[in-house]
Amino acid sequence: MKTFKNPTLFMILAVAGILFFSGCTSMTMIQTVPDGAKVYVNDELGGQTPYTMVDTKIIGTSTVLRFEKPGYKSLSTVISRTEEIDPGPVVCGFLFTPLWWLWAMKYKPVHAYELVPEK
Repeated sequence: MKTFKNPTLFMILAVAGILFFSGCTSMTMIQTVPDGAKVYVNDELGGQTPYTMVDTKIIGTSTVLRFEKPGYKSLSTVISRTEEIDPGPVVCGFLFTPLWWLWAMKYKPVHAYELVPEK
């Protein structure tokens, strides 16, 4: 078994590597009440709720979501990648290049919406 001569350096490089490769991605769970609604992401069918949305957009970009379910009114909303600080890109911005700060904000972990029945 190979051992590293400097385990501290190895740990720093391992953490930096994890931050480097995971920093651009933001993920949020989209939920509706009731679940099973079709989710359209920027007018393209993404799936059904509960739906996990993942993207690599930069700070300030917006995503249009539309929910459709038979017997319920269609619901449209916009979420922006400005909801929470993502520490990974912030650290990488200091360690590597300030360009990482373009991904320093992420979505909230969960977005929940209640659909209104049609009359």
